Amino acid sequence: MNYRTLKAVAALAAITTTLPLAAQDREDWPSSVTIGTGSQGGTYFTYGSGFGAMLSEDLDLNAGVEITGGPVQNVTLVETGEHQLGFVTLGPADEARRGESPLMPGTPHENVRALFPMYQTPLQAAVLASSDIQSFQDMAGKRVGVGPAGGTSATYWTRFFENAEGYDGVTISNAGGSDTAGQLKDGLIDAFVYAAGLPTGAYAQLAVENDVRFISMDDETLATMKEIVPAMADFNIPANTYEDQPDDLQTVSLWNFAIAHQDMPESLAYEITKLAMENPERMVSVHAAAKETLAENVLKNQVIPFHPGAVKWFEENGHTIPDNLK
Repeated sequence: MNYRTLKAVAALAAITTTLPLAAQDREDWPSSVTIGTGSQGGTYFTYGSGFGAMLSEDLDLNAGVEITGGPVQNVTLVETGEHQLGFVTLGPADEARRGESPLMPGTPHENVRALFPMYQTPLQAAVLASSDIQSFQDMAGKRVGVGPAGGTSATYWTRFFENAEGYDGVTISNAGGSDTAGQLKDGLIDAFVYAAGLPTGAYAQLAVENDVRFISMDDETLATMKEIVPAMADFNIPANTYEDQPDDLQTVSLWNFAIAHQDMPESLAYEITKLAMENPERMVSVHAAAKETLAENVLKNQVIPFHPGAVKWFEENGHTIPDNLK
């Protein structure tokens, strides 16, 4: 081999070693991925649509977004391989891992792996300003929209109303976020309780178009919710997150994480995690809730094992993943 040939080989090797992992190892990548999100009007759908566009643009991957019932459905769709990516809150994901999913009861979801932290999902509640509902206790005997069946909102609000004392006669209504807001506006329900990242599109539009009152949890309601759902943590919704909301709102929240099936190629999981973690400004442009989509929040997840590709990115960037989460 002459000098020129050796020089060319060396140059090619240098270029190859500097290429992104995605460009070096794509042979086992799928031609497309589907992201399980949530209903229109909710944060998952907006976040997923924007992140899907980033995947398509940066990784040259055909990424599609599917409207779903939310985390309870998403974790099962990823477990069964019907979706390659999904968004979940840690409560439903942990229950599914333990075989307590209402969609597949008795079947532990052992194929699900975490990729990266997203943001916190606070529980929220609103009524029309003309309503006589001033507190959560006033919702007894009322018609309450809780979001789509299978979502975080419907799962935990329904559990609350069924188990907390003093809420006899609550009639539960299931629909997507935007549809539930429309039902409140039209007088078909008395209250709209939900769970989604801030600001939630359905509430934002509702408050712009109508006079609305947002309901803050009192200490008793907070304690009851955390007793019924131990994974919940205290959360404060800042004043003026929405129109007609001059004061802070006291509530609880759950963390959201992106998940994938354990069989996702390691290089793909690495690149997806890298894209989300290394582009904070782009992520916030997708949705304001992504201000919490930061590597420093990786250990907010203590229940779902991380995908090896995600572990590789986090540990390369100074974040130790405990052995029990690998």
